[in-house]
Amino acid sequence: MEEIYKPSVIEQAVQKAWEDSGSFKAVESSNAEKFYCLSMFPYPSGKLHMGHVRNYTIGDVISRFFRMQGKNVMQPMGWDAFGLPAENAAMQHGVHPADWTYENIDYMRDQLKRLGFGYDWDRELATCDPSYYRWEQWFFIKLLEKGLVYKKTAPVNWCPHDLTVLANEQVIDGGCWRCGTHVERKEISQWFLKITAYADELLQALDGLDGWPEQVRTMQVNWIGRSEGVEMDFQVAEMGEPLRIYTTRPDTLMGVTYLAVAAEHPLALKAAHNDPNIAAFIEECKVMETSEAAMETMEKRGVDSGIKATHPITGEQVPVWIANFVLMGYGTGAVMAVPAHDQRDFEFAHKYGIPLKQVIFAKDAGPDDISDHAFTDKGILKNSGEFDGMTSQDAFSAIAKKLESENKGQRKTNFRLRDWGVSRQRYWGAPIPVIYCDDCGVVPVPEKDLPVELPRDVVLDGSQSPLVAHPTFSHAACPKCGKDGRRETDTFDTFMESSWYFARFASPKADKMLDENANYWLPVDQYIGGIEHAILHLLYSRFFNKLLRDEGLLVNDEPFKKLLTQGMVLKDGSKMSKSKGNTVDPQALIDEYGADTVRLFIMFAAPPEQSLEWSDSGVEGAFRFLRRLWKQVHLHVTHSQAIPALDKESLNSDQKAIRRQVHQTLDKVTDDLGRRYTFNTAIAANMELLNSVSKFSDTSDNGLAIRQEAFEFIVLMLAPIVPHICQHLWQGLGHSGSVITEKWPVSDPSALQQDELEIVVQVNGKLRSKILVSASATREAIEAAALNDEHTLRFIDNKPVKKIIVVPHKLVNIVV
Repeated sequence: MEEIYKPSVIEQAVQKAWEDSGSFKAVESSNAEKFYCLSMFPYPSGKLHMGHVRNYTIGDVISRFFRMQGKNVMQPMGWDAFGLPAENAAMQHGVHPADWTYENIDYMRDQLKRLGFGYDWDRELATCDPSYYRWEQWFFIKLLEKGLVYKKTAPVNWCPHDLTVLANEQVIDGGCWRCGTHVERKEISQWFLKITAYADELLQALDGLDGWPEQVRTMQVNWIGRSEGVEMDFQVAEMGEPLRIYTTRPDTLMGVTYLAVAAEHPLALKAAHNDPNIAAFIEECKVMETSEAAMETMEKRGVDSGIKATHPITGEQVPVWIANFVLMGYGTGAVMAVPAHDQRDFEFAHKYGIPLKQVIFAKDAGPDDISDHAFTDKGILKNSGEFDGMTSQDAFSAIAKKLESENKGQRKTNFRLRDWGVSRQRYWGAPIPVIYCDDCGVVPVPEKDLPVELPRDVVLDGSQSPLVAHPTFSHAACPKCGKDGRRETDTFDTFMESSWYFARFASPKADKMLDENANYWLPVDQYIGGIEHAILHLLYSRFFNKLLRDEGLLVNDEPFKKLLTQGMVLKDGSKMSKSKGNTVDPQALIDEYGADTVRLFIMFAAPPEQSLEWSDSGVEGAFRFLRRLWKQVHLHVTHSQAIPALDKESLNSDQKAIRRQVHQTLDKVTDDLGRRYTFNTAIAANMELLNSVSKFSDTSDNGLAIRQEAFEFIVLMLAPIVPHICQHLWQGLGHSGSVITEKWPVSDPSALQQDELEIVVQVNGKLRSKILVSASATREAIEAAALNDEHTLRFIDNKPVKKIIVVPHKLVNIVV
C-alpha cells in the first residue's frame, strides 16, 4: 500500500477493474431478493451539473449499500434524448439534432463513469433511438384501438412568425420566447391520451404509496383535483343548446348575477358577428398567456355579450359576459358567477358595475360585510326562496334534487385533471404513427412498418415544422385502400418517452415492448429525482404503468415503491445556473480532488431532501478526511505485519470501550444508510469513529486486532459512498477480493454489552456531575452513588433532599 493517497491513479484502476469484470451487470437468474434502484435519467445537454451529481450519487450509494446487504441490484442509466433544446442547438450551431445529442451523450457517459457510478451499461437506452420509440408507437396504436387515444381541436399558444405551437413557459410577456412575436391563441387539431379515464384509480392508489413523501402525494391529489358538484343548464334563446355549467357550490346558485364564457365559446363567437367591440376583445384574448401563474395575476377583463340566460330555478334573465379568465379547454368553457361569494367574481363585478346578491350568511351572526371582499365561507341560506334557513350542506342536496327532478341538472364528480395532449409541432421527437386518408379517415401505421423514423435530411430554420416542410415525409399510401394519404407530421410530447423508460430498462434487448423480465424487476424499489417532477412526470408514469398493466405487459399497479426527492444545489443562496454565473464544474473537481471527494462532500453537506449549499472549503475538508483515513490505515498496516485473533474474553475496559463504539457506529450507519437515508450522519459517525481509533494506541495483540476490525468496518461502511479509496484500503488491510462483493458487516451483541454505565447527575435540573455505575445497578444503588459523589455533595450543600428522580441508564436529578 502506497504511503500517499493519489485519487487519480487509484480511481482509474478501480473503474477499469469494475468494467473488465462486469461488476454491475444485473441478472435475473438470482436467488437473492431483487432491488431496482433508479434515478431520473438526464437530458443530454452537454455536461453534468452538480444537480446531476447529487441525484446520481444518492442513487449509487443506495444501490451499493443494498448490494452489500445481499440484494440482487439493478441500477441502469439512459438518456431523455428528445426535446426542443436539441432543435434550438441545431439552429444555433448548425448541427443536426441527432449529432448534437449523441455527442453530448458520449461526453456525459464518460463523466458518469469518472464518478464511479455502478450502472449496468448493457441496459443503456436513448429515447431518440428508433429501437426505443418503435414500441412507443406500437403502444400508441394499441391505445387508439382501445379508445384511449383520440383527436380533437384544442386551443394552443401559436407563434404566427415561427408557425409553431409554444408551451406556456415559452410565452414571455405575451410574446414568443424566440422571436418576440405576439403569441395567438389558436384552435388546432391535437392527439390526446385519455388519462381522465384513470383519474379515480390514480387518486385512490396514492393512499398505498406510503414510501412516497407526503408533500408529493398531496401535490398529486391537488393536481387530480376530485370534486363533488352539480352540473346544470342555463337556457339561452339564441343558442340551439343550453349553456352548461359545473359548480361545487350549488348552495350559492340563488346568488348568481351573471355568467361568464370563454372567448372561444360558440356563444361568444356568435355575439361577435354583429359587434366589433366584442370581436376586438376576442382577438385580444388570443394573445394572452394562459399558464396558471399568469391567469392568477393578470387583470380580469370582459365584455357583455348582450345575450341573456335563464336561471334554472328562478327563471330570471342573467346576463352572459365574455371573460378572459374563462378558458375553453377547462370544463365547459362557461361558469356561473356569484360575486357575493367568490373573490374573483367579486372583483370582476365591481369593475363592471354588476350587482351582488348575498345568499350565504354566517351562522348565528348578523349581516356580513361584503363591501370590500366576498364572503366565501359556508353558512346559512337567505334570500334563496324555498331553501332559506338551510345550511350550505343541506342546500347542496336540496338544490341538486330539485334540478334533477326537473331535468335541469344532476350531481356530478369532476376532476381538475385534463386529458393529456401529446401532439407537438416539432421535429426532434417520436413521429405519431398514423396516416390520414380521404376515404378511410385516420389509419394506424401497420406494425410491420414500425418504427416510423424521423428523416435526417431536414432544414431547421425555425420558420415551420421540418416534417411539414420535408418533401417526402408526409406522403404515404393508405394502409387500407392503397390510395395516396398524408402522414401525421406532429411528434410526441417528450413526456411520452420518460413515462415508460423505467420498464424498458428491465427488457432492454427484447424484440417486443416488454418481456417477462419486466415483471421480475418491477416495480422500481427506489426512485430518486427532483421535486420539480413531482406532478407531471410521476403522474404520467403512474398512468403509463396502469396502461401497460391493462394491456397485459405488466402485473404491478404502480411503478415506484419508494420515492426520494432530493433538494437543489445552491451557491451563495441561489440555485446554480449558467445565467447567474455560479455553476461549479464537476469535471474540474474530479481532476483536482478525485471522484470520491466529490461524492463524499455531496453526501455529507446536507440530508438528501434539503437544499445543499455549495462550499469550496467543504470540498477541501472532504479531501482532507480521505487523506487522513488513508494515512491511518497505512500506519496500521505498516506496523502490523500479522494481525492476531481477537480474544474477547481477555479485553480490558479501554479495549471494550473502543470496540463498543465500533459496533455502535455500525448499527447507526446501517440504519442511516438502509432506512433513514441520512447519509450525512452516517459519514459523521465514521469521522468520529476514525478520531477515536486514531487515538487508540494500544499495540497489544487485542489492541491490534481491535484496530484491524475498526478499520475494516470503517472501510466497509464508507464503501457505498467512496468506493474507489475503499477498494484500495480493503486490499491494503489484507483482503484479496473486491470490496463491492463483500457483505455488509453485522454487529457483535457481546461488543455492545456494557459492564458500567455513565450516568448524568443533576441538582435541581442542572448538570453537576457524571458517575459510573454497574450496568446491573438497582435504582437504590444509583441513588446512593449519586448522593455520595463528591461533586454532587458540593452542590447539595447540606440542604434537605426533597426527592430524587432516576431515568434508567441516563440520569439522576436530585431536587433540594
